[in-house]
Amino acid sequence: MTTYYQAFIANEFTDAASGERRPVRNPATGEVWAEVPECSREDAARAIEAAESARRDWARLPSVKRAEYVHAIAEALKAERDHFARLLVMEQGKPLAEAGAEVDDTIRYMTYAAEAARRIQGEILPSDAADEQLYIYRVPYGTTLGICAYNYPLALIGRKLGPALVTGNVMVLKPHEATPVTGSEFCRLVRDAGLPAGVVGCVTGGGAELGAALVSNPATRLVSVTGSTRAGQAIAAAAAQNLAALSLELGGNAPFIVLKDADLDAAAEAAVIARYANAGQVCICNESVLVEDSIAEAFTEKLMARAGQVKLGDPMKNAGMGPISTEGALDRIEDLVAQSVASGAKVALGGKRGSGDFARGNWYEPTILLDAQPDTPAVTEEIFGPVMPVVRIKDLDDAIRITNARPDGLSAYLWTRDTGSYMRAIHELETGTIFLNKGISGYVQGYHNGHKRSGLGGEDGLHGIEGFLQKRTVYMKY
Repeated sequence: MTTYYQAFIANEFTDAASGERRPVRNPATGEVWAEVPECSREDAARAIEAAESARRDWARLPSVKRAEYVHAIAEALKAERDHFARLLVMEQGKPLAEAGAEVDDTIRYMTYAAEAARRIQGEILPSDAADEQLYIYRVPYGTTLGICAYNYPLALIGRKLGPALVTGNVMVLKPHEATPVTGSEFCRLVRDAGLPAGVVGCVTGGGAELGAALVSNPATRLVSVTGSTRAGQAIAAAAAQNLAALSLELGGNAPFIVLKDADLDAAAEAAVIARYANAGQVCICNESVLVEDSIAEAFTEKLMARAGQVKLGDPMKNAGMGPISTEGALDRIEDLVAQSVASGAKVALGGKRGSGDFARGNWYEPTILLDAQPDTPAVTEEIFGPVMPVVRIKDLDDAIRITNARPDGLSAYLWTRDTGSYMRAIHELETGTIFLNKGISGYVQGYHNGHKRSGLGGEDGLHGIEGFLQKRTVYMKY
């Protein structure tokens, strides 16, 4: 039996204008368990129109009043934590404990944004003339879009929507077509919190056509995207027609660099967690291990032993690593492993789809590839799955060269006890985030952004709040 979750436009849950629906599959079983509207250009126009009708009144509210609404949504989500965690397991596939942590992160994003309401600042500057004052105000963009990836369907909503609302913007959400249910349910909390009609909207359906209709609408002034580099490029091209502002958090290909003076036990533990969390579907995951040659055998032995403890398991029972979220992503992972083996890499662990109890659904075994090279496909491409290629390097110079040769630059890991290596990494690695002797993490007060083709703008912290505000300069004669 399937459950139908509707789109949300002008504070009403609604069908697509065409009446068409899209199935939602459980990645652990492949079974259809829900349906959502297959929204079209017409539905996108309705959602944007509703947002436009609300944006001026919403912007006129004091920021602390807007924050009260955001706090109310966060509190409602806290009360329904278990419900939303189970929905995340059903549509995305992560283990229940990780899903609960995602709900907690969403609450944290919303709460942090609400607490920033009294910290929105302008500037007063001296004028060149007498009897004159110069001001720089921060003002909202107006109608904005939040386009979300499938790996964190709920957290990405909180990460975008909280800052957008507190700063006086309105937002239309577009969940990924594979994971739209939590977005629809989240809007139930929005409605119950009493936000004015049109301040938040949500449309569901296929990515390319619906996304293009939203982005190219003349009323759209800012687009916040989390997704692949390819998707970001397409959205940037569509947004160019409006010259809409962009915040693009795109693909990453993080190296996990281990030098000869590292704590090998701690590094191996961190490397495994950073690779197999959420079945490897994290933009800042450890995508490839670059290990100094003199310790490669010792480190690989520890890595293999720890990775061997990671097993596939029923995500609703927290029994192990969950499935890949989409069938298309599973096909891509399988193809990258095949290409890598054909180019000389060796499968040391895993390397195939699930079998037996895991033959149905989108399962792929935790995998390690040895004898990988810098040009091995699983090294050059973002895998976004539970595959860990291991590359032997000469030294830190080699690691920096390999990392900086990549077109993307979201994050990197470095394990060493040498402070000189720390400082070189900070100054020379061309990435937005660097983890030094630390595993995968992210704090709401930090800043999450990419360099090069990993994106424009960023999210989290004071800089993330600032990203939803544009400047207005006023010259005032008195």
